[in-house]
Amino acid sequence: MDTAATKAPSFFLDPLSSRDALIADALDGEKRRQQSHIELIASENLVSRAVLDALGHEISNKTLEGYPGHRFHGGADYADIVENAAIDRAKSLFNCAYANAQPHSGTQANQAVFFATIGPGDRILSLDLAAGGHLSHGANSNLSGRWFETYHYTVVDETGLIDYDSVERQALKVKPKLLIAGGSAYPRTFDFPRMRAIADEVNAILLVDMAHFAGLVAAGVHPSPLPWADVVTCTTTKTLRGPRGGLILTKDLTWANKLQKAIFPGIQGSLHTQVIAAKAVCLGEALQPEFKEYGARVKANAKKLAHTLQRRGIRVISGGTDTHLVLLDLSPQKLTGQQAQQTLGLAHITSNSNPVPFGSPRPAEWTGLRLGSSAATTRGFSENEFELIGQTIADLINNAGGPRIDKHISSARETVTQLCERFPIYT
Repeated sequence: MDTAATKAPSFFLDPLSSRDALIADALDGEKRRQQSHIELIASENLVSRAVLDALGHEISNKTLEGYPGHRFHGGADYADIVENAAIDRAKSLFNCAYANAQPHSGTQANQAVFFATIGPGDRILSLDLAAGGHLSHGANSNLSGRWFETYHYTVVDETGLIDYDSVERQALKVKPKLLIAGGSAYPRTFDFPRMRAIADEVNAILLVDMAHFAGLVAAGVHPSPLPWADVVTCTTTKTLRGPRGGLILTKDLTWANKLQKAIFPGIQGSLHTQVIAAKAVCLGEALQPEFKEYGARVKANAKKLAHTLQRRGIRVISGGTDTHLVLLDLSPQKLTGQQAQQTLGLAHITSNSNPVPFGSPRPAEWTGLRLGSSAATTRGFSENEFELIGQTIADLINNAGGPRIDKHISSARETVTQLCERFPIYT
């Protein structure tokens, strides 16, 4: 009998470039785009090589349902180590009693909380989408808006800030079962103690969605909602600088069993095990002392960007920022967010159009532009670079549609190229 080992089939050895040229070329193009463009989309960041290694690991082959020690499939020994590490690191990082690392996204983390805490037709009170809220908090176009009776609080038109007295009056009138703090484009700190008091006054459950500022909480440069909220959700991307996925956290273990069942078998089946591994890696990175320095730089850079743009006559919603996020209103320039996004894109600066409070509900007419400092800070940019970026963006916005815009785009692209060459990534 021949016992000599045979070579593994090419299926296990061939690189992507030799098996699927179309996809390989597209991925190479995306890598080059990230290397040569400045990412200012507030929901984006740049993960470490270690996170990328976890995402591409063979553990992605493993099918599992259930939780560590209680799986519905065999062969879970190493996956249990990975998931337990993600859970333990999340609990340590956010100083909480319970963490669930399985949600495939922040939206599904929110859906699981709805599943665990309220029933179809119950009332939700959340921040209005145009004021910086999120689709998964009860927007009409989202499943959450169809299954629940949803009401929204907003901001003061003149200041762009939440009026908590108004929120309280609305809560007393609506009597929601679930009160939500958090969103995708509100640049200021939520008053968690006040939201807790309002929730208690109307006997509501308080959910805080800290998807955008979770990394700032982890770094200790933003107030934590954990002491005040019944349940907290977040993503592991954005300021936490990890893979695309969600977390559910709480200090109150009385919610643990309901939240476990809400994820599985409630709204999800098999795990994305490779993503949980990448979550564990990013949470471990966030526990390191240098992450605190990173969080502080993210905030300082966002403030510098906002201040620079304001000095150039561009309206910044709420007059500034407490987080990584800067929201512009370009109506004084008679620009839509889409026009600004396209102009910046020609200069290799990536951003996204966004609604502004009390603006048009039609995306084509949105006058907002949302910017974020997380990814460029990861790249190594300091306040000096963000001042330069702010001046560059102001030149583009203030000259958009004008006779000299091509010259400004060319100059801006040269500035971006020089910055990207000074601060390389994934070389």
